[in-house]
Amino acid sequence: MAAAFARRVSGLLRPLSISLCARTTQLCPLSSLIQPAPLYGSAAAAVRAPLRAAVCLTPRCSILQRVSALIPSLTQQPSRSLTYVSLKKGKRKSVKSVTERFMRLHCDLWIRRKAGYKKKLWKKRPARRSRLREHVFCNKSQTKLLDRMTTSFWKRRNWFVDDPYLKYHDRVNLKV
Repeated sequence: MAAAFARRVSGLLRPLSISLCARTTQLCPLSSLIQPAPLYGSAAAAVRAPLRAAVCLTPRCSILQRVSALIPSLTQQPSRSLTYVSLKKGKRKSVKSVTERFMRLHCDLWIRRKAGYKKKLWKKRPARRSRLREHVFCNKSQTKLLDRMTTSFWKRRNWFVDDPYLKYHDRVNLKV
């Protein structure tokens, strides 16, 4: 009865004693207090005893470090930048979804449509539908990100006949 209880308690406290042993070598006798030193009755027990002592001296890492090796998305922060490169010459390539969804003005600002401007319009009121048709400016961090995701071709000035965005290309009294 006492032996079964000692096995259960040592199984629960073994990770604690191992992690304490990794920090300081003086706490290693803590495991011998929990589980008394057995008499070696067989050759297998004599082999296991030095292995337990070696485990006590090996450095341990935290659970997050152990799991992050399996799931790298826990420690790596998501970042989106220009990662597309051509296979032939190794030149940078633009992200196509940026050039389709956003427009760059001459004053280095980007504009976009509001999110959901063409989704489930049947259940939106007319006032909301008209607000969704508006264009909005991207903020400073979004602008930097979009500039990184496009090449110089999309940053050059374009002059169109009857351009509806002509009055927005030049920035007047607008701070970013």
